[in-house]
Amino acid sequence: MNKLASRIKPKSGFANLAHIGLNALLPALLYVLVRIDFAPLAAALIILSKWRMFAVRPRYWPANIRANAVDIMVGISVVVFMSSTNIGVWQITWAVAYGLWLVFLKPGSNPLQVSLQAGVAQLVALMALFLLSGGMPLYALVILSWLICYLCARHFFTSFDEPYTQLYSHLWAYFAAALVWVLGHWLLFYNVLAQPTLLLVVIGYGLASMYYLDQTDRLSVGWRKQFILMMVAIVTIVLTLSDWGDKAI
Repeated sequence: MNKLASRIKPKSGFANLAHIGLNALLPALLYVLVRIDFAPLAAALIILSKWRMFAVRPRYWPANIRANAVDIMVGISVVVFMSSTNIGVWQITWAVAYGLWLVFLKPGSNPLQVSLQAGVAQLVALMALFLLSGGMPLYALVILSWLICYLCARHFFTSFDEPYTQLYSHLWAYFAAALVWVLGHWLLFYNVLAQPTLLLVVIGYGLASMYYLDQTDRLSVGWRKQFILMMVAIVTIVLTLSDWGDKAI
């Protein structure tokens, strides 16, 4: 099985260049499909590109879907971003960013790279979700926010062999869902960034950074205080200066 996997996903030689070329081709195809107003087909192409998830017995499908969820969320989010603008330069920029994700960040497997994958996926997936939130019922926002944060947290913790991965992932997802449920009644936007996304990114990145430094034996008392003070300061400023009227800013 390991030999077969190494042949399917080569790490060197011409086959590796071909693999990189196919990854680079996918963003170009997404760009073309979005430009000709076939965004749903572009999103379907993201799913089709993960066909290997289902090339095993059905009992392994849930685990494969969880393992590939971060990559799928990033791809779908890029399609949403490209579809939300008619400016070709921005669409090309998103296509290039997705290509960089596929070629450089997605293949990484060390704790730092996996942590970055989880952080990027949570940011772009929440941004895309709230861009599509117009007319979406609050319960749908809550459920989807829970799912996004759960899958990203699980992806993050698995690189550390954390014994409480399930518990911590559910706790973070519950916190995110509760925050979205409360703030969803006064949904505010700072340009394209929704307030729940901003708060979850600040708190999530702060907690993840402290956890990462602790796992690598680099978390000093000073660093912990700085992270906590920074998170509290940013959250306080955001909540204090927000216009809590029934409108978006």
